[in-house]
Amino acid sequence: MAAITEPKLISGNANLTLAKSIARRMSMHRGMSVNLVDARVERFNDQEIFVEVYENVRGEDMYIIQPTSNPANDNLMELLIIADALRRSSADRITAVIPYFGYARQDRRAKARTPISAKLVANLITEAGIDRVLTLDLHAAQIQGFFDIPVDNLYASPIFALDIEHHFKGAKDDLMIVSPDVGGVARARELAKRIVAPLAIVDKRREKAGEISEMTVIGNVAGKKCIMVDDMCDTAGTLSKAAEVLMESGATEVHAYTTHGVMSGSAVERITNSVMKSVVITDSIEPTEAVKSCPKIRIVPTAPIFAQAILNIWNGTSVSSLFETNTLVPIYEGMYQNR
Repeated sequence: MAAITEPKLISGNANLTLAKSIARRMSMHRGMSVNLVDARVERFNDQEIFVEVYENVRGEDMYIIQPTSNPANDNLMELLIIADALRRSSADRITAVIPYFGYARQDRRAKARTPISAKLVANLITEAGIDRVLTLDLHAAQIQGFFDIPVDNLYASPIFALDIEHHFKGAKDDLMIVSPDVGGVARARELAKRIVAPLAIVDKRREKAGEISEMTVIGNVAGKKCIMVDDMCDTAGTLSKAAEVLMESGATEVHAYTTHGVMSGSAVERITNSVMKSVVITDSIEPTEAVKSCPKIRIVPTAPIFAQAILNIWNGTSVSSLFETNTLVPIYEGMYQNR
């Protein structure tokens, strides 16, 4: 049954640009103005975070838009404190819209005496009074099970499928989807199925963390335009090295599609100097000026899918319908109208 109140959006400082874009998209869908709730999220001199909400939110359906990207701890605390402020202001339901879920790489104990930080973060979010989580391409799908509240995990692959069909029109027979490591095979296979393309894998072996000792291509990529797909690009080391190995194996071009552009350290410089022709990321993380000015990096928007997902949650309709490429065609109207 549809809610009586209107959905209300509030944002932390992690990605205000995306929050405003989501509000604009929702305004288009609703045929009425949807604005971010007037609030201040700032820091005292000792860097304590303070939140004040200027509007009445009693009984409202609230959506906090806040990726927990770098600086992860600050952005996570902003999310928790905003949630606490809304809960103490008698908001009816609080949904955390987390386009990029930080700490997701710490989803298991890889060795003795290490934490499972993703589970700790899930506990913090739940205890802060958040009723539901909406996120995009979790690094590990099992993180959904860390929560005792509903979690909707959207996928970027249908958006990427639309983008590939548009930008590689007429060359689909030459495409090869590539997973840059064995752990990402399921993600790459999903995209390969969507665009009906073959799949190859780059087997990566590390001597120690951060250092790749050997890479081997599993599959015949000779004469193919290779599209690597991953959930995040952090230092771009794996993608750059994998691209070199693919080119040495006979690929004609190498491109990359990654959901979250973490872009730490010299990642942009590494991409610029790599053999990759393009790297496509989403705006789940606020891109830096260096990222936006890099000619090899292209950013696709997530505001249309998040706006529709929020409206579906508010209306009590299916979110899983957004997993299908055909469902996204009208949502991304204009971007790929000449498919």
